[in-house]
Amino acid sequence: MEKEYYNSLLRGEQGALKRALYKSMGFTDEALSKPLIAIVNSYTNATPGHYHLNQLCEQVQRGIESAGGTAMVFGTIAPCDGIAEGHGGMRYVLPSRDLIASSVECMVRAHQFDGMVLLGSCDKIVPGMLMAAARINIPAVFLNGGPMHPAVYQGKHYDGNIVTEAVGWKQRGEITEEEFAEIENLAEPCAGSCAMLGTANTMGCLAEAMGMSLPGSGTTPAVAARRLSLAYESGQAVMGLVSQGICPRDILTRRGINNGIIALMGMGGSTNAMMHLQAIHWEAGLGELPLSVFDEYSRKVPQVASVYPASPYDMVDFDEAGGVSALLRELRPLLDEQAMTVGGKSLGEILEETKPSCRREVIKTMDEPFAQNGGVAVLTGNLAPMGAVVKPAAIPKHMMHFEGRAQVFASEQEAIDGILSGQVKENTVVVLRYEGPKGGPGMPEMYRPMKCLEGMGLSSSCALITDGRFSGSNRGCFVGHISPEAWEGGALAVVGDGDRIIIDIEERSITLDVPEQEIHARMEQWKAPNKPVEPGYLERYRRLSRSAAQGAVIG
Repeated sequence: MEKEYYNSLLRGEQGALKRALYKSMGFTDEALSKPLIAIVNSYTNATPGHYHLNQLCEQVQRGIESAGGTAMVFGTIAPCDGIAEGHGGMRYVLPSRDLIASSVECMVRAHQFDGMVLLGSCDKIVPGMLMAAARINIPAVFLNGGPMHPAVYQGKHYDGNIVTEAVGWKQRGEITEEEFAEIENLAEPCAGSCAMLGTANTMGCLAEAMGMSLPGSGTTPAVAARRLSLAYESGQAVMGLVSQGICPRDILTRRGINNGIIALMGMGGSTNAMMHLQAIHWEAGLGELPLSVFDEYSRKVPQVASVYPASPYDMVDFDEAGGVSALLRELRPLLDEQAMTVGGKSLGEILEETKPSCRREVIKTMDEPFAQNGGVAVLTGNLAPMGAVVKPAAIPKHMMHFEGRAQVFASEQEAIDGILSGQVKENTVVVLRYEGPKGGPGMPEMYRPMKCLEGMGLSSSCALITDGRFSGSNRGCFVGHISPEAWEGGALAVVGDGDRIIIDIEERSITLDVPEQEIHARMEQWKAPNKPVEPGYLERYRRLSRSAAQGAVIG
């Protein structure tokens, strides 16, 4: 009697060669007869957020096998924003998101796996994997690698970006070379994604809020034993999805993604999450997700959680406060509780089992929130007719309306040099342009200039605007993703030194206070700068990427 195989590629005579190839690696007929489950493992010892993933991978494999599946592992790239920042490597980080999604697609569809567990951490790997899950649409569970513990310096908790701030401290003579070296050695104390609510941890939390991860996956520390248990349970969970035929597009529906947007607003996460949610929405077959939707939710969802850089409390504090489930419990009246999750329960069933937060300094109630509006918002105006993004949760109250004179820089490094040398004075709007998806190309983060403003004591008196991105660790008055970008002829391209710029967070506006006829006259004289890029992936990304207002996806 012919052996029965769950995977259709392995059946009959046509499957003989494929079975033989698997048998060359020690897989038995018994193992091959079961559902074949891919573990997409982005392990690397070049990125702290992924350094521990092999250990999680082993636990996922055990969970899969305990529930009747056969696990097969393959990897993806996983660039680190922190290591890539401040040089040409940062231009590859956002484009890597779409490359990761496509690499997962290629492997999974080539082998026709029956399900997958995606192991990832850090800024672009998480959304890249979620995009892949939505695109491929086979049963899938995402398991976040988890945040690292914070650094402790002079009795205070910091995330690893204390190093960049310390550059400014040293420049101003506030610390010695020895103290600077001490900070460097303690800044990143263990494996995991950075300790603040940056893009990595924001997206890990949103994966949980949208139902693609098990409860606790978003905030459980990387080095906690509970993280190992979550890995085992994720392996078991994917087998439940396989048996029921539940796929990502059953979970990443409009209701699921809307729940993610509500969570983003409620915790004041990274501004980068907007473009990643747009990309996931697109890959899920739901079409474009306009920035106006984020604006709508920003106006009606209160910010009930506050995590560093918006507050002194880090991701470990957020986890102790109850994490994503406790956050959603407070936002429950706004959520669609019928949304499905990978654990087999509806969101409403999970929230029925969730206790109130035990740390009200981290997670408050809707009646007494940190802010009446969401923690991230969308601005429009003559500088950004297609939209720009901002993070009110990280902006000092006195800067919610800011007016200043423009000081224009042609590159990130030029801005850094200008800030650290003392050229930038108080009440300045630092303008960084030609850093969008096409202009960069690759839409790099303007992380260092913002941190340099902080280190030079200017973050409470200067704003920074750009068509590039920001790190989730940035704080202060910053506006990013300005669209259309300067390289495509957006108004940002013709801002001149000394121009008055008005940023009004409450009114959701950003305005170049120059007569429209003057702007038009400048545009007639404008020509796109010559920013050559070496042949390769960035060249293709420049040619194929869409606007930041459309998620900067390739398409």
